[in-house]
Amino acid sequence: MGTASMWLLPLLPLAGAAFLLLTGRLADRWGHYLATGAALASFAVAVAAFFAMVGRADADRALHAEAFRWIPAGDLQVAFAFQLDQLSICFALLITGVGSLIHVYSLGYMSHDPDRRRFFAYLNLFLAAMLVLVLADNYAVLFLGWEGVGLASYLLIGFWYAKPSAATAAKKAFIVNRVGDLGLAIGMMTLFSTFGSLDFRTVFAAAPGASEGTLTVIGLLLLLAACGKSAQVPLQSWLGDAMEGPTPVSALIHAATMVTAGVYLIARSNPLYDLAPGARTAVMAVGAITLLFGAIIGCAKDDIKKALAASTMSQIGYMILAVGFGPAGYAIAIMHLLTHGFFKAGLFLGAGSVMHAMDDETDMRRYGGLRKFLPITYVTFGLGYLAIIGVPPLSGFFSKDKIIETAFDQGGGLGILLGAITLTGAGLTAFYMTRVMVLTFFGEPRWKPDTHPHEAPPTMTGPMILLALGSVAAGGLFVWGSSLQNWLAPVVGSHHAEPVVPPIVITGLALTVVVAGIAYAYSRYVENPVPETAPEHVSPLTTAARRDLYGDAVNETLFMRPGRHLTRALVFLDSRGVDGIVNGTAAGIGGLSARLRRVQTGFVRSYALSMFTGAALVAAALLAVRIW
Repeated sequence: MGTASMWLLPLLPLAGAAFLLLTGRLADRWGHYLATGAALASFAVAVAAFFAMVGRADADRALHAEAFRWIPAGDLQVAFAFQLDQLSICFALLITGVGSLIHVYSLGYMSHDPDRRRFFAYLNLFLAAMLVLVLADNYAVLFLGWEGVGLASYLLIGFWYAKPSAATAAKKAFIVNRVGDLGLAIGMMTLFSTFGSLDFRTVFAAAPGASEGTLTVIGLLLLLAACGKSAQVPLQSWLGDAMEGPTPVSALIHAATMVTAGVYLIARSNPLYDLAPGARTAVMAVGAITLLFGAIIGCAKDDIKKALAASTMSQIGYMILAVGFGPAGYAIAIMHLLTHGFFKAGLFLGAGSVMHAMDDETDMRRYGGLRKFLPITYVTFGLGYLAIIGVPPLSGFFSKDKIIETAFDQGGGLGILLGAITLTGAGLTAFYMTRVMVLTFFGEPRWKPDTHPHEAPPTMTGPMILLALGSVAAGGLFVWGSSLQNWLAPVVGSHHAEPVVPPIVITGLALTVVVAGIAYAYSRYVENPVPETAPEHVSPLTTAARRDLYGDAVNETLFMRPGRHLTRALVFLDSRGVDGIVNGTAAGIGGLSARLRRVQTGFVRSYALSMFTGAALVAAALLAVRIW
C-alpha cells in the first residue's frame, strides 16, 4: 500500500463520526455497528501499511504525501500533509487496534444507553483526531489533531452531561488542557520565527544552527503542552475527574489516545531536545516527579477507576522520564507506551466489567470475592495486573525494567537518584495494584444484599481476552534482540553504551521491591479485615493522597483565587475607570449642551437684545483701548 493508506487511516473513522452525527436518529439502531466497522477497517489499513513498510528498505520506509496547501500566508506556507514512518505506524497500530477493541467492548457496555449513536460517533471522532496528530507532517497539522483530541475528550468525558459531576469534569479537562495548548501554540510561533517553517524536516534540519537558549525555550513550551495532554505535573489535576465518563472512554483516553500524545510530541521532536540538554533535564524532572505523584495517589484511592487513573499518571511519568534520557530512552519510552496500551486498556475494561456486575458500584471496599462470580474478568484483569507490576515474562517486565536500567545508566548522583525513584515507583505500583486486585477479587463479599454479580457478555469479555493476551505476548517485541529499538532508530536515533549497573542486578532489585510491595499489600488487606468504609483517622500522607496530593488546592491557591481577584479588579477598573471616563465625558458634554440650549429661545426680541449687547460690549472695548 502507498500513500493512499495514510489518508484512509483517519478518513474512515472521521467519515463514520460525520455520518452518525449528521444523520441523527436515523442511525440509532445500527450506527454503533457502522462506527465499529470504521474503526476495524482503519486497523486493517494500519496492519497492511505496516507490512508494506516492513517489505521496503530502511531508506524507503517513510512516506510523505501532501493533500493541498493549507495555509498560504506570505512566508508562512503550511501544507496539509501526512507522513507515515516507523514511529507513526507504531502509534497508528496502537490507536486503531486497541481503539477497535474498545468499540467492540462498547457494543455490550453501552447497549442500553439511549444516546449510544452519539457515543460511538464521538469514539470515531477521537480515533480520527489522534490519527491526524500522529500522522502529521508538520506542527500545524499536528496542532489540528491535538485540538481535535481535546474536543473529543471533552465530548466523551461529559457524555452524560445531565450529571453535574460529569459536566464539571469535562470542563475541567478542557480548561486544564488549554493551558498546555497555549504552550504548544507559542512554541509553534517560536519555531516559525526561528526557522521560518513548521515542517518537521525543515525544522529538524535547521535545528543545529539555532542557539541552545532558543531550543531550550522551545523544548520547555512543548513540554508544557505534553504535561497537559499526558496529565503530568503540574497539569495533572484533570485526569482523576475524567473517570466520570463511561468506562470505555477511560480505557481509550488512558491506553491508546490522549495521554500518549505528550510522549509522542517529545519523541517526534527529538532532534530539538537532543540539542537542548536543559529542556531534557526538565523533561526528566517532570517524569520523575509524576511517576511518584501518581503512584502515591493510587495507594489511597478506593474508587477502582480513580486508582487506575492514578496508575496511568504514574506509568506515563515513566515514559516521560524515558524520553528525557534522549537517544538512550526514546525507543524505550515507546516500548513502555505500547505495552501499557495493552495492559491498561485491559485493566480499565476489566474495571468496567466489574462495575457492570456490581450495579455501577465503583468503591472497591464494597466488592470482595468476585473471582468466583467473574472468572473471565478475574483472569484477564489478573494478567493485566501481573504485567503492570512487572512480573516476568509479561510485557511490563521488559519495558519497565529497561527504563529503570537506563535511569541508573545516567551515572553519578543523577543516575542513583533516578534509579531510586524508578525502583520506588515499581514498589508502589506493586502495592496499589495488589490492593486493587485483593479488594476486588479476594476476601469475603462486602457488597449489598440485593447485588447479584454476573459475568459480562461476550462482546465485553472478548476484547478483554485479546488485550490480556497482548499483555503477555507484547514482551516478545523486546526479547527478540531489541527489535523495536532497531525499528525506531531511523526516526529517534540509537544509543549503545555499556550499562553502569549490570542488567541482572537491576532485575533483581526490581523484583525485590515488587515482591515487597505485594507482601505489604497482602499483610494489609488479606491478613486483616477490610472495613466497608475508609478509616477516618489516617496518616497525613494518606490524607494528602486521598486528596490527590492537594493538586486542586494548589491550583486554587496559585491560579484560581488570584485570577478571580485580578478579574474582579480589571472589571472594576473597566466599569469605574474606563467606562467612568467615557460615560463622564458624555454626561459632561450633554449637561453643557443642555445649558447652552437655553440661550436659544426662538424670539426675535431676544436675539436683537443679544446683538445690541454684543455691539455695546465691542464698542466699549474699542473705546477702552483708545483711551489706554
